[in-house]
Amino acid sequence: MDWLYSDIVKKHFSDPQNVLLEDENTFPTDGKGQTGNIKCGDQMLMMLQIKDDIITDVRWKTYGCASAIASTSMLSETIKGMNIRDAYNIKPEDLVKKLGGLPENKIHCSVLGDKALRAAIDDYLAKNGRAGMFKVDAVEICHCLGITDKDIENAFKNGAKTWEALQNATKAGSGCGECKEKCMEILHELNHIYG
Repeated sequence: MDWLYSDIVKKHFSDPQNVLLEDENTFPTDGKGQTGNIKCGDQMLMMLQIKDDIITDVRWKTYGCASAIASTSMLSETIKGMNIRDAYNIKPEDLVKKLGGLPENKIHCSVLGDKALRAAIDDYLAKNGRAGMFKVDAVEICHCLGITDKDIENAFKNGAKTWEALQNATKAGSGCGECKEKCMEILHELNHIYG
């Protein structure tokens, strides 16, 4: 039964909220972020309207599976009315919990929305002379999907201690695959640090 979707996931997949509609090409944005790689099938666009650092409206679009659609729909509902600093710190596991869980092999699909959200907030901050205000020092490891050493560390702390588990948690290496060696080095190092 662990592969079944919760009723909340089904609701957000069949009736996703705040999706950018085809006739909304004029949705004015204060911040816009895109992440993912169409080559591996998942890409996310997030557009925000922000007033006084509060997210007032959001639109998004994705090429992704049911889990990506449901988690981004939930994310879009969660961040409306939220301060950008709080929104910036939303984690995929927060969304998975709000959705009543996701099948383990679909957890990685929930990471696109929060990455696109952070990119949109970074865009807003840059446009307002506050570039890098919330960024943490992170090194991008998987260039296809924008996965950083911090993402890998977070996945490791949540139980992704093998290459397969890391791929399930983050999708690292699912594009060109050139990051596998570096990811394995980081996993080895984290194993020594955290055991």
